[in-house]
Amino acid sequence: MSHGIAEAAALLGAGVAAGTINTVVGSGTLITFPTLLAFNYAPVLANVSNTVGLVPGVLSGIHGYRAELGGQRARLLFLGSAALLGGLTGAILLLVLPANAFKAIVPALIGLALVMVVAQPRLAAWVARRQAARGARGGAGRAHASGGPILWALVFTTGVYGGYFGAAQGVLLIGLLGIAFTDTLQRLNAAKNVLAALVNGIAAVIFIAVTHIAWGAAGLIAAGSILGGQIGARVGRRLPPAALRALIVCVGVAALVKLLA
Repeated sequence: MSHGIAEAAALLGAGVAAGTINTVVGSGTLITFPTLLAFNYAPVLANVSNTVGLVPGVLSGIHGYRAELGGQRARLLFLGSAALLGGLTGAILLLVLPANAFKAIVPALIGLALVMVVAQPRLAAWVARRQAARGARGGAGRAHASGGPILWALVFTTGVYGGYFGAAQGVLLIGLLGIAFTDTLQRLNAAKNVLAALVNGIAAVIFIAVTHIAWGAAGLIAAGSILGGQIGARVGRRLPPAALRALIVCVGVAALVKLLA
């Protein structure tokens, strides 16, 4: 009985922590997935149950960041299609490919994302200068307001990874968005939450439809992540951009250490 209580408390607490960090940055999976493994859940079962459990927390975070989503409808409709298709592809890959087939490239993807996050202010200034130059030419050659096909393809690729495993997909997404758009980091973070929710949501639907879910564990993670999503929205909005960027980098480095260990 005590072991059952300890497991429930650990999964609930991991859900709170993951929901908080997913809303602010991403990489909450690096908290909940190892917790499930520690209680002897098989890796694939842990992965699919974790994905299902974290979806409510991401939705909670979106609600907490709803004010920052204003004016991003066109952007999210365009990139959301990439996130959905990528998440669907990644979920199917998880179910049909060997466990380590995709994980091999994860460290490289996270490393690239960290470089993008660190370089984001300079890159954003460069993009702003290009946009101003285009405006001076009367809009000729104006960049796609929603990011264009290259960003769509990159969001799709990130979605494939997110549907397969998901750790640090938020770091990847916010790095891509930070390069593509000259917008505040808080607004980009809100958009990142929506895209991550689409990836995780479609993957969760696939997993529920075709494979076994540990519903007790998923329910505990979901309950904790809903609370964590609200905590993350409050903490994330109050952080200055430099502090939020530093937190993103710290979590990304922690993800790299975990995956390379």
